Amino acid sequence: MIAQFDITFFILLLLAGLCYVTHNNTVTFAVLLLLLFKLTPLSAYFPFLNQYGLTIGIVLLTAAMMVPLADGSLGIKDIFKSFMTWQSLLAIAVGILVSWLGSRGIMLMKINPTIVNGLIVGTLIGVAFFKGVPVGPLIAAGVLSLMLGKG
Repeated sequence: MIAQFDITFFILLLLAGLCYVTHNNTVTFAVLLLLLFKLTPLSAYFPFLNQYGLTIGIVLLTAAMMVPLADGSLGIKDIFKSFMTWQSLLAIAVGILVSWLGSRGIMLMKINPTIVNGLIVGTLIGVAFFKGVPVGPLIAAGVLSLMLGKG
């Protein structure tokens, strides 16, 4: 069953084009994936993607961040070194803070689902026009870079 060509299809297509022009390949791919879902029987999985997509994304992102530990390129000595400098301790604190803020954000979205629309629009604007990246741990690193005066 092919989805109707409604306004949401054209908005997604416009978004894909905008993200492509602004060289944001990650969001371009995500939008094209949604268009694929929309235009095929995979659209039946939108409720699943809506309910579990964020969790699956966080799991994949977390796994990707842990690859250096899993492949042995980050050893126990390196982990202990992360407790030896003020920058590393600050990185740990910022990671904790952003993680805590993220959990509050998820709760807010559950309590007030209408806020998600603003988050989507704001994220899309940030990604499309300010070379933003729609992920949490990278935001933590960005906050940390501001604190350290780097970047």
